[in-house]
Amino acid sequence: MAGLIIGVVIGAIVGLAIGALAGYAARRSATRDREAEAEEAAAKLLAEAQAKEKEILLGAKEEAIQIRAQAEQEAKVRRDEILRLEQRVANREETLDRKLDALERRETALAQKEHEQEAIRSELEDLRKAKIAEVERVAQMTSEEARKLLLSELEVEAREEGNRLVRTIEAEFKEEADRRARSILATAMQRLIADVVTETTVSVVPIPSDDMKGRIIGREGRNIRALESATGVDLIIDDTPDAVTLSAFDPVRREVARTALTKLVLDGRIHPTRIEEVVEKAKQEVEASIKTAGEQAAIEAGCPGLHPEVLRTLGKLKYRTSYGQNQLKHAVESAFIAAMIAEEIGADVNVCRRGALMHDIGKAIDHEVEGTHAMLGGELARRYNVSPAVVHCIEAHHEEIEVETVEAVIVQIADAISGSRPGARRETLELYIKRLEALEGIANSFKGVEKSFAIQAGREIRIIVKPDEIDDIDSMRLARDVSKKIEESLEYPGQIKVTVVRETRASEYAR
Repeated sequence: MAGLIIGVVIGAIVGLAIGALAGYAARRSATRDREAEAEEAAAKLLAEAQAKEKEILLGAKEEAIQIRAQAEQEAKVRRDEILRLEQRVANREETLDRKLDALERRETALAQKEHEQEAIRSELEDLRKAKIAEVERVAQMTSEEARKLLLSELEVEAREEGNRLVRTIEAEFKEEADRRARSILATAMQRLIADVVTETTVSVVPIPSDDMKGRIIGREGRNIRALESATGVDLIIDDTPDAVTLSAFDPVRREVARTALTKLVLDGRIHPTRIEEVVEKAKQEVEASIKTAGEQAAIEAGCPGLHPEVLRTLGKLKYRTSYGQNQLKHAVESAFIAAMIAEEIGADVNVCRRGALMHDIGKAIDHEVEGTHAMLGGELARRYNVSPAVVHCIEAHHEEIEVETVEAVIVQIADAISGSRPGARRETLELYIKRLEALEGIANSFKGVEKSFAIQAGREIRIIVKPDEIDDIDSMRLARDVSKKIEESLEYPGQIKVTVVRETRASEYAR
């Protein structure tokens, strides 16, 4: 049994060995087949590469031949072009040589002619000198004396002709300027249509019955005293039926009092504590109304970007009047007129608009601060960074400072047009004439005064004096004396400018 097992094992080992040898032989045979296939493929690739190499070399040779032929053709074309250019240069040189010869011949001929002309000129000079000597001998006057006489006569004639021409031109320009100015002003005035607001220094508050007057006065007058103390306005309660009158020079305080009293009458509860509450609310309402009025005026006049404080001060003019003319409406109206005139003559429209809108802004504070409204308005505008050109328009609109720009003149004109147009102001003609006559009467009362004229609606008095009686120093003294007498004798708003004119004339008659 053991021998059988060993035999089986040996047989298995021999079988495995034979199988291994057979597998090895098979793998080697496959390897040789693959190597043969690889060598065959390599040989085929090498043959293809050699064929492509030959093809590339042939193509390169053909391309080189073509490039060389093209280069030779281009070189031939260039040689031909160079030959043509050389021929043209040679032709031009030949032409230039011919022209140079012609110029030399011409220069020779010109030189000969100049020589001949010089001889003729010398001969003419000798003849002229001989003629002058003969004239001097006959006239018994040297040429220098004759020249001076002739020049003097020509100068006199030229001056006379020049003066006549200047006078003619001045007359023409003055006539044209007057016509143009009238046309511009008429156009501006015709384009403007505005409502006239008439107000006074008193306000009337209607009440439902006369019994309300007793409630407004209160026990022992405590209500009316509280109302007057809170508002700074005088209440006038008289026999006028169903009305109470408020009197104050400050239009803002008067409006606060009117609003407060109207609310108290409607509410019916009138006592000191309630009065203080209502007055405080009325102040807030009026302040809001002032701000809105200023903003609306700036928008209406086309002046955006103004400082809020400037707008607030401008809005106060809503409650300020001058001779019955509402000042805020007057400011907006003046801005319209100034803008139209500026457009007509080519001035700065923006400066004219702003200057005319704010020219009377000082009237909103002139009762609080000393000074004329023009200078106060200029200081206020300067404080809130308004442009210097606009500030100058404000300060110069009543000629308190010298006018330096055409825009300032336009603002003056717009102010005058707005204030003087029919219906703008409510002052009666009789009072107006009396004030002007009083001004002229004061001026004429002084010795040496020849004539006096009240102008600019009574804002200025011009006095013409006799030059042989009053000299320059006396003129300044007269202006000061007249202004003092006006201050002592008359009542007037604002200020009055006194101008003394002393003129010396020389006259002669042509017979």
